[in-house]
Amino acid sequence: MDGSGFRQGNSPINILEGSRNAYIEHLNPIHIDGDYHVHVGPEEKSVYELLQPIEDASHTRDRKRAPPDSACARGTRVEVVKKYTTWTSDCISSADEPHVLWVHGYAGSGKSAISQEVCDTSKRERRPVVSFFFFRNAGERSKIRRLPNTLASQMATAIPMTEPFIRDAVKANPALLQPDRPGVSLRDRMEQLVYAPFKAAVEGGTATAKRSFRARVRRLLRAPSRKGVEGSTTIAALARGPFLIVLDGLDECDDKEEVQELIDGMFTFFDENPWIPLRVLITSRVEEHIQSRLNVPGVRLHNLVDHCSDDDIATFLNVLFEAERGRSLVIQAYIREHGEWPPPDDKHQLVRHIGGSFIFGSTVFKFIMGSINEAGSPATPMERLPLALKMNPGLDGLYAQTLARSQHLPHFFNIISTIALLRIPLPTSGIAELLGINTYEVVNVLVNLQAIIQVPGTDDIPVTLFHTSLRDFLTTQARSGPFFAHPRHHVFLFLRCLQCELLYRQRWAVLTTPSQRTSGAAYALQYSDQHLNRGEHLFEPEESQFAIRLCREALELNPGAPELIQSLACVTLRHATHGGTLADLDEAVSLNRAALTSRPHSHPDRPHSLRALGDALHERYKFQGRKSDLDEAILLHREELELRPPPHPDRSRSLHRVADGLWSCYQGTGASADIEEAISLLQEALQLRPSPHPDRSQSLHALAGVLLQRYQEAKAASDLEDVISLLQEAVELQPFPHPDRSSSLTGLAVALHDRYELTGSTIDLEQSISLHWEALELQPPPHPNRSTSLHNLALALKVRYVRTGTEADIEQAISLYREALELEPSPHSGRSMSLDNLANALWARYQRTGAVTDLEETISLHREALEFRQSPHPYRAHSLKDLAIALEDMYKVSHSLRYVQEAIPLCEELLAVHFPVGHKDRLATVNRLVFLLQKRASVTQSTEEDDAYLNDLKEEARQ
Repeated sequence: MDGSGFRQGNSPINILEGSRNAYIEHLNPIHIDGDYHVHVGPEEKSVYELLQPIEDASHTRDRKRAPPDSACARGTRVEVVKKYTTWTSDCISSADEPHVLWVHGYAGSGKSAISQEVCDTSKRERRPVVSFFFFRNAGERSKIRRLPNTLASQMATAIPMTEPFIRDAVKANPALLQPDRPGVSLRDRMEQLVYAPFKAAVEGGTATAKRSFRARVRRLLRAPSRKGVEGSTTIAALARGPFLIVLDGLDECDDKEEVQELIDGMFTFFDENPWIPLRVLITSRVEEHIQSRLNVPGVRLHNLVDHCSDDDIATFLNVLFEAERGRSLVIQAYIREHGEWPPPDDKHQLVRHIGGSFIFGSTVFKFIMGSINEAGSPATPMERLPLALKMNPGLDGLYAQTLARSQHLPHFFNIISTIALLRIPLPTSGIAELLGINTYEVVNVLVNLQAIIQVPGTDDIPVTLFHTSLRDFLTTQARSGPFFAHPRHHVFLFLRCLQCELLYRQRWAVLTTPSQRTSGAAYALQYSDQHLNRGEHLFEPEESQFAIRLCREALELNPGAPELIQSLACVTLRHATHGGTLADLDEAVSLNRAALTSRPHSHPDRPHSLRALGDALHERYKFQGRKSDLDEAILLHREELELRPPPHPDRSRSLHRVADGLWSCYQGTGASADIEEAISLLQEALQLRPSPHPDRSQSLHALAGVLLQRYQEAKAASDLEDVISLLQEAVELQPFPHPDRSSSLTGLAVALHDRYELTGSTIDLEQSISLHWEALELQPPPHPNRSTSLHNLALALKVRYVRTGTEADIEQAISLYREALELEPSPHSGRSMSLDNLANALWARYQRTGAVTDLEETISLHREALEFRQSPHPYRAHSLKDLAIALEDMYKVSHSLRYVQEAIPLCEELLAVHFPVGHKDRLATVNRLVFLLQKRASVTQSTEEDDAYLNDLKEEARQ
């Protein structure tokens, strides 16, 4: 030990060497390489340090940095705010009085501004209030998991007597401090951190002190002094009105199932405690998962749209124009020369044009007052006012018109798509760093968009949206058109995150602390995997190869980093599914195993690693047909499902993965138990995705696909009708240009085709072909599903050809099959299926025309398909059977014995391996083999053993 007190080698630490009579209580030194860290136990931490709340979620946040920057302008919304504040301040007067007020309205109706005003009024009047302002794509503020911690931390400040009860709860159950882990449900965390501590503080914390809240308030008011009154601090605050919880923008929370869990738990608490002095104000747009829980008798409902008057808009504009007139020398000079501005008629017209939408009014005002850099654009507010009166009053039109001002500038689409898809807002410098461009280029694009995007005056404050409806607009293709932030941009962001991360690791051998990192590097290190997860199925082959190279370079700088291993495993798998080799799939499996090993059972990311390894094994099964891969994939996905119990937001996805594995298992073995369990799991997933859940159409399509297979096996007409009903709903939920519309169209077309085969209705066949054409048109090259659509349409045309003999149909079908084959070069996993389908179409044409060239090509294609389907490939039997039939036909045409010799071992393998006694195709195969053996015996000398073998087959055929 040197004189500084730092540890040297393995010598003991002595931080008090040389001191006298020194004593430190609760000091637990922990050795860490290079220095030491003093561990502070939970009892020494402040409630804030203990709970780690979200700092920028409450009404006291800096609204310039943490949106929404909403507040009621002076003189506006007076009546509605008074109505809400009166309700929040009134004491609970009866046991059946609602504790919850739900204020709903459309985007821009002023919900957040009113929430802010209600909170500020409660604070001014010294009534206890806590709040959480949800905001989509604002990191933790778009999630619900830290809501209990954040509200409890605020409550401990507003009502100090709740603090010891919060501490007691944490001490009894430390898992309450781990919202990212599944140890305690959201409902229980709200109960133990918020409701129970508040109730205990109100009741005084002891059984003998429990008495009604109203009696305790009366006692306080009668007492000459507060001395001796239990919980006097709490009661003094509550005497001015109930404790208020404000939850703003609940629809902007991503965790829809947890939102419902929160509401259900809230109602349970109020049912059990009807006199509790607590009120909850919730604001949101009307969405099904919220409306289904709040549109009930025990909730007070209020439609804010009914209170968006022109008078409020006029007052709002007067306040804004008055402030601007005091600042703008241009406006002051105009008024001196021309008189009042805006003129009363223009102002009245502007109020009517705005139509009660505060967000539209605010944006129009910013447009009038803002500067625009476009050449030839109006330069003064007076010149821009007439243009504002012509702006599209709908928000979509407003957004499109505003974005168009910067559309011509360099990097516009990358910048706008990035802002729309970022997981948390970044400053202009961070956006520039992430995109690899200059900060001034980002500012150049955004300066014209300040009517809809909040652009700070410095490079270190995040760029935010004035309203989340802009993000909804940008991420909905049907609404935004050319401004659509395509999900494929997640791939671009993932690649840019990797490049930023690589550059950062090259500069710093040891990673600095988060506070020392630049905003772009910090974002890349924390969120790259989230962009990978959202874009992993959208990689182009060259992008996956580039990502593999970047991951390998990053791993060289930081060997063994679990998150990099997981990323490399994911992009390697994507590369393998885009025409990679078995070696690529083997590497993906190996990498995913390594990633899973680094994430034991208690690790919060273990479900993700289980999913990734399961997916890799499933893909290798599809390529190689090894049943052990599929069995392991199902086991991994089952473990993943167990780690995501209801109401986990990803449970429905885990259900789908287990069902997908069972589906593949069923296709290989035909075991009815597999398909029945798959249907049950998919039905549960569909229930977890009620309309308008964004993934409901996916569940509809998946369930329909499995039910369709069960119909095709059991021929229960009720299954087929269910399939058609499910897929019709899916198509309705996916209007053009929804990216998944083509899949639902294809599924519905297949179901109608099956009903055609059941009933013979040509209407179903014609509609099926029409839907297949529409699906194909939605998947131009190089769409990854184009080959599937080509196959489906070709099959339907081939069926119509068989029915009608229309030569154009078979010609079109063969052409489509050829295009599909070109899209799947060797060693593509789907090539064998394309070879099969083209061969069968040529064979169908041969059956009608007798063209030997078609039969020769049929045989050649089946031979190549069989080479791809080495044992134990699940479709090897199909290739063996089809090739044997074609060879038999060729023998009948050519009388060449070589076709017989080639066909005999194919039939023998089918009987020995694939078609056991009782199989539906065994008899036909036995008869075919008998025919072939007889033809061979007619020209070659047979042995007694050959004759006995042939007689056994004939005997089996007769039975």
